[in-house]
Amino acid sequence: MTPARGGLALMVWSCGPGDAERAATPFVVAQAAAALDLEVEMLFTARSVHWLLAAQQGTKLGFGSEQLPVRDYLQACADAGVRILACSQALAARGLGRDALASQCAGLGGTVAFVERTQDPRWRALVF
Repeated sequence: MTPARGGLALMVWSCGPGDAERAATPFVVAQAAAALDLEVEMLFTARSVHWLLAAQQGTKLGFGSEQLPVRDYLQACADAGVRILACSQALAARGLGRDALASQCAGLGGTVAFVERTQDPRWRALVF
C-alpha cells in the first residue's frame, strides 16, 4: 500500500446471526478496497462479532447462488491484506475471549481506534 493512498475502515455492527444475506456485503467491499491498493481494516462489533467466531465458519453468507461460507470470505479478505478485528467489548459481553475467534482474525480492536482512524484525512470510513 502506498501511504499517500490512504485506507478504508469498516465498522460492521448491524449484520448479526439472522442477517446472513446482508453480512456478505462488508466482506465484498473490503476486498474491492484492497484490490484498489487501499489499506483496509474491518472492526466487527455488537452482534456482528458472531461472524468471527470459529464455530460459525461453515455458515453461509450472501443470497441466492452467491452464498459462500464465512471462512471463505474471511480467508479472501485476509489473503488480500485486510486487517480483521473483533471488538473486545462485544466478545466480553458474550463471555468469550480471543480463543473463540477464527484464525483469520488479526486481533482485538475497539471504537476508540476506529474513530481515531477516521481522523486521519487519508482514511475513509463505512459502517454496515
